[in-house]
Amino acid sequence: MPHPFRHFQTITKHRHRVIAHCFRAGIGWQGLFHDLSKYTPAEFIPGAKYYQGTRSPNERERELYGFSYAWMHHKGRNRHHFEYWNDLNPATKMYEPVPMPVRYVKEMFCDRVAASKIYQGKNYTDAHPLSYFQRGNARKKMHAETADLLESWLLMLAEKGEAETFAYLKKIPNK
Repeated sequence: MPHPFRHFQTITKHRHRVIAHCFRAGIGWQGLFHDLSKYTPAEFIPGAKYYQGTRSPNERERELYGFSYAWMHHKGRNRHHFEYWNDLNPATKMYEPVPMPVRYVKEMFCDRVAASKIYQGKNYTDAHPLSYFQRGNARKKMHAETADLLESWLLMLAEKGEAETFAYLKKIPNK
């Protein structure tokens, strides 16, 4: 059964947390535009249809069909996803990851922290985003430079907490 209201609440709560994190990381203006594509019919309708509240609806859609239409739409429009940063290498004639600009790695960090808070609820700790990253396979699909940078910030979050990590991120130039 579709859950449009609950899905709307979840994506809006997540977006607002990301915006707050982006301001703390020094990319506030960019954060205001975070995940607006989730409100388009291409993403919102499947999101409501496959909503579960404990994980991304894209995961359920993927289980049922082998891929997610909503995710395909989303990753092609949102530069804070490493999947956006793939291009054809002229030497190998293969699509390969390219390094992400720092401003989008910052947004990806903010997104991952906010998502962990939403899905973990009261069980969230500052170590969760790092743990999620390390047990997944995103590193294998990202450019090594991008993966190293993201992991270093997630490690800092786990070891030193939000205040120190966001203060550090804010000092990094947004190139």
